[in-house]
Amino acid sequence: MDLSQLLNDINDFVWGPIMLAFLVGTGIFLTVRLKFLPWINLWYAIKMIMLHKADKQGDLSPFQSLMTALSATVGTGNIVGVATAMVLGGPGAIVWMWISAAFGLSTKYAESVLAVKYRETNSVGEMAGGPMYAMKNGIGGGFGKLMATLFALFAVCASFGIGNMTQANSISAAFSSLGISTEVTGIILVVCSLAVLIRGVRSIGKVSSFIVPSMAFFYILFTVIIIIVNFKNVPGGLAIMFQMAFSTEAVAGGVGGSIVASMLTAMRWGVARGVFSNEAGLGSAPIAAAAARTDHASRQGYVNMTGTFFDTMIICFLTGLVIASSGVLGSVDPETGKLVSGAPLTILAFSTVYGEGAKYIVSIALAMFAYSTILGWEYYGEKSLEYIIKARPVIIGYRIVFSLITFIGATQTLDVVWNFSDTMNGLMAIPNLLCLVILNKDVANECFDYQKEFVAKGR
Repeated sequence: MDLSQLLNDINDFVWGPIMLAFLVGTGIFLTVRLKFLPWINLWYAIKMIMLHKADKQGDLSPFQSLMTALSATVGTGNIVGVATAMVLGGPGAIVWMWISAAFGLSTKYAESVLAVKYRETNSVGEMAGGPMYAMKNGIGGGFGKLMATLFALFAVCASFGIGNMTQANSISAAFSSLGISTEVTGIILVVCSLAVLIRGVRSIGKVSSFIVPSMAFFYILFTVIIIIVNFKNVPGGLAIMFQMAFSTEAVAGGVGGSIVASMLTAMRWGVARGVFSNEAGLGSAPIAAAAARTDHASRQGYVNMTGTFFDTMIICFLTGLVIASSGVLGSVDPETGKLVSGAPLTILAFSTVYGEGAKYIVSIALAMFAYSTILGWEYYGEKSLEYIIKARPVIIGYRIVFSLITFIGATQTLDVVWNFSDTMNGLMAIPNLLCLVILNKDVANECFDYQKEFVAKGR
C-alpha cells in the first residue's frame, strides 16, 4: 500500500461515522445541558452582533472576532461542498446539514465560552486562547496539558493544508477557468497574504470585517435572484429535499434528476459536509473568539455561535436551494459520462439565470471565500504554534512561510499533503469534544449566569 492510499484510508476513518456521531452527539448533549438556550437566544445573539460595543480587554471587537472566525468557515464548503453533498447524498443532504448545524450552535457556543473564560495574555499584550488553553487551565494536570499539546499540533498541521494549500488551489482553479495562469494567481496570493498577515490579528480582523460581509451579501443576492426566477420549482425543490432526507428507500425523479440516495446516505454526507463547512466542534473558531473584547464569556459565545447559523443555515442552504430548484442536479457531463459535481454543478445552476456570466460569479465568489479562509486559518495556526513555541521570531517566521506556501498550493496538486492535513483537521475534534464534555459544568454555569444577569434584563 502506498503512502497516499494509507493516508486516504486513515482520513476516511477519522471522518467516518464514529467521528460524525461524536460531533453531532456532543451538540445534542450540550443543547439539552444548556436547556436549549442557544436556540432560544439565537435572535438575541444576531441582534447583539451589531448593537453591542464592548470596551473591555481584547484585541478585536465582537464583530471583528466573528468575522475572523467566519472568514475561516465561509469557504469552498459553501459552494463546492454543498454541490458535492447533493450529488453523493441527494437533495436530502441539505436537510441534514441544517439538523447538524442546529446542534452545532450549542457546540460553537460552548467552545467559544471556554476559549474566553480560560484565555491568557501573551508577551506582546495580545489575547491567546482557544481549546488548548481551556484544556490546560480548565482540565489541568498532565492529561489536560497532553490534550492541549496534541490539539495545537493538529491545528498547526491542518493550517498549512486545509487552511492554505487547498484554498489556494481552489482559487487558482477558479481563475484558470477565466484564463489566468496558476503562477500569476500564486504570486498575487503571496503578495495579498503577506500584506495582511505580517501585521497580525488586528490586520486580519479589519480585512475580514470588510471582505466577509461584502462577499456574503453579494453571494446571497445572486442566489436569491436565481431562486426568485426559478420560483415555480422551489416548492418541488424543498419537497424533494425533505422526501429524500427521511426516506428509508432510495428515491429519484422530479427536480432531483437522476440522483438516487437513501436517508442514511443523505445523513452521512449532509452531516459531513455541514461540519466541514461550519467547523462546529473542531475547535478552530474559538481561537478567534478568545481575541474578542467582551464583558462576559457567554456574550462572545453567543456572538460566535451565529457563525454556524450564517454559514450553514443561510449560505449553504441557499446554494442547495439554487441547485435543487434549477433542475440541474443529476446532470451528466457529456465528455466524461459522470455526474456533474462540485463547483461545475453550482456554475451550471447559476447559468440557468446568468448564462455565461455564471462562471465569473461563482469563480470570483469561490476565490474570495477561499482567500478569507486563508486569512482566518493563519490566525488559528499561529495561535496554536504560539502555544507550543513562545518565541516571537518563530511566530513572525510562520506568517511569512504561511504566505509563501500559498504559491505551492496555487500551482501544485499535492494529494498526500491534503489528505494528511484533512486528517489533522479531523483529529483536532477529538480532544476538543472531550474537553467540552469534561467542562460542560463550566459552560452551563457561564450560560445560566449570563441568562440571569444580562438576557433577562435585556442587556
